[in-house]
Amino acid sequence: MPTTTHSGVHEPPAAVSAVGLRKAYGDKTVLDGIDLRIPAGTVFALLGPNGAGKTTTVKILSTLVTADGGQAQVAGHDIATSPDGVRAAIGVTGQFSAVDGLITGEENMLLMADLHHLPKREGRRVTAELLERFDLTEAAKKPAQSYSGGMKRRLDIAMTLVGNPRIIFLDEPTTGLDPRSRHNMWQIVRELVADGTTVLLTTQYLEEADELADRVAVLNGGRIAAEGTPDELKRQIPGGHVRLRFSDPSAYLSAATALREVTRDDEALALQLPSDGSQRELRSILDWLDSAGIEADELTVHTPDLDDVFFALTGPDRPNQPKEAVR
Repeated sequence: MPTTTHSGVHEPPAAVSAVGLRKAYGDKTVLDGIDLRIPAGTVFALLGPNGAGKTTTVKILSTLVTADGGQAQVAGHDIATSPDGVRAAIGVTGQFSAVDGLITGEENMLLMADLHHLPKREGRRVTAELLERFDLTEAAKKPAQSYSGGMKRRLDIAMTLVGNPRIIFLDEPTTGLDPRSRHNMWQIVRELVADGTTVLLTTQYLEEADELADRVAVLNGGRIAAEGTPDELKRQIPGGHVRLRFSDPSAYLSAATALREVTRDDEALALQLPSDGSQRELRSILDWLDSAGIEADELTVHTPDLDDVFFALTGPDRPNQPKEAVR
């Protein structure tokens, strides 16, 4: 059922929801009570450094590992009481490929079709369609060990899709891939979501989360340090500014004298003003320049990126305290 927000807007139903998930191995706490809500048909990125608990979260939600505390539902199924229902609804692609290198790409696919109990003819049809979709038809008869890293990862996702899952967990899917293969994988993820699939993506790549995710949760020390859209998270971090560059030295000096809280670069004839990059703030700067009869040759807006967010929230001097989620 869709939920209703305080403003009366209907949110899409949650494909994945979790409350208070906890997991420890011995005296090491890996997850310290995390909450998640992933709307159907969206990409949700779980971002964090090594050891933050990303893979453990995926393993719990895909019923590969039992949580020590908390509860979660995936596709409407409780992970504790209906693990078979969860497994039937999901696909999982890990950072380490499940591809068998000793058999061909096509044989890997047909094996997966058998595991899903597809009739022979149906299995062959699905295999041919997915091999074509992932540009693997030419390599289909070759041993998978001869594939490049990008081809293996595409085959891995194609195998995951044999069962037509509506929810896919991608655990660091582009680790070790070259930039071209990484961009190809991003396009695959976009196409999956366009078809209505829900994707939970774990990644250490800031650019990946920024490119793909509707919402991002930053996981640090087993707790969610912040959550929101990429833009909401960027606005939490100070450091945004507007840079004005002048070709006329007198216009530069006039603006430098009149504007407060400005950082000067006399050599480049450039001024830097703190700014959140909002349209209203930019308009007020332009209006002021206009009214003062000062013409800037160039105005550029610099906003913090997810790298800034990541390092601010997961740096070594950052206490492992949960931060209010961005709504």
